[in-house]
Amino acid sequence: MVTHPSGDGAMFARYPSLSGRSVLVTGGATGIGAALVRAFAGQGAHVAVLDLDVAAGSALAEDLRDEGGRILFVPCDVTDIRALRGGVDLARTAHGPVEILLNNAANDMRHTLDDVDPAMWDRLSAVNIRAQFFAAQAVARDMRALGRGSIICLGSIGWMLKNSGYPVYATAKAAVQGLVCALARELGPHAIRVNALVPGWVMTERQKKLWLTPEGEREIERGQCLPGRVEPEDIARMALFLAADDSRMCSGQSFIVDGGWV
Repeated sequence: MVTHPSGDGAMFARYPSLSGRSVLVTGGATGIGAALVRAFAGQGAHVAVLDLDVAAGSALAEDLRDEGGRILFVPCDVTDIRALRGGVDLARTAHGPVEILLNNAANDMRHTLDDVDPAMWDRLSAVNIRAQFFAAQAVARDMRALGRGSIICLGSIGWMLKNSGYPVYATAKAAVQGLVCALARELGPHAIRVNALVPGWVMTERQKKLWLTPEGEREIERGQCLPGRVEPEDIARMALFLAADDSRMCSGQSFIVDGGWV
């Protein structure tokens, strides 16, 4: 396996099987999603990005095209299933049948039990779990025809830690595990792998701006076995492995990247 150095002297893998493959990332304009897009583009994959943030998505795509990447940005609200299916169609037209899906789009807005009315329940469920189901459904026909594929659904350790502050989000992220197990069995006969990628507390700009308080820093120190902080690139590197042929016999599993917290 070929390796290349990171900025801190570590050596990270390059996956030849990802070169030229058609990848779709939902919620890929910022945060973990943007790290996923950059990582797959760096492996020579052809990446389509679906996101509501037009400014950030367009800028990311332009930057990566300047570096020689094949990147398609599609402004898309993944809670609109018709728009989601249209985005998949555009990705298919641009890069060929979708071979790798990163179900990353999410909304972890804080709320309490008493805050939730049916409209909020539906809105948060739509982005955090319903979109994952219908994105997988939309790409499954491509993968069946190819006789291979990898679907990676982003979960969270938040519900495993019994965290308060986002009960609908926690419910949806727990449901990701059930979705992964169900799809792994249904799609496995077609050599389509379905796995959950479960981040810990990842140091995105959003997290640092909104919720990383001094008490939060102390909580990380108490919770993680490893020193340091989980960065978006740490999540992306696990995603590369799960998408590459190297993980050909991994399916129906949850891969946790949290510094050893749970």
